[in-house]
Amino acid sequence: MAPAKKSKAKNTKAVSSQSAAETSKFPSCVRLVPPNSVGITIHAKPGSKIATITDFNDEAVGVQIDAPARDGEANAALIDYISSVIGVKKRQVSVGSGSKSRDKVVLVEEVNLQTVFDALNRVCKFH
Repeated sequence: MAPAKKSKAKNTKAVSSQSAAETSKFPSCVRLVPPNSVGITIHAKPGSKIATITDFNDEAVGVQIDAPARDGEANAALIDYISSVIGVKKRQVSVGSGSKSRDKVVLVEEVNLQTVFDALNRVCKFH
């Protein structure tokens, strides 16, 4: 009889109370992804005339994209738009999940939560 398989031990590091308190003041659509990235839940609306943020709530950031949803054009336009809004290089922004869906998670590397929140909030206030 074969020996029982051992499951991999999951990394169960406790989140420090400081970082938990720090993230509670931000909407849940913007969250810290260790070690130094931020995940943004986005509801994409491709095929718009202009790229803009339509809404910014706890569930998702609504983003109109000025490209059609075919051959990855909308994802490329979304990455370009988010990088310009936050003020980072395009290579720091990627689609983490949902590349074929309207609901996506976009990852922004080497940036803190406050910077991303302030940039999204500032753009949303103009519209």
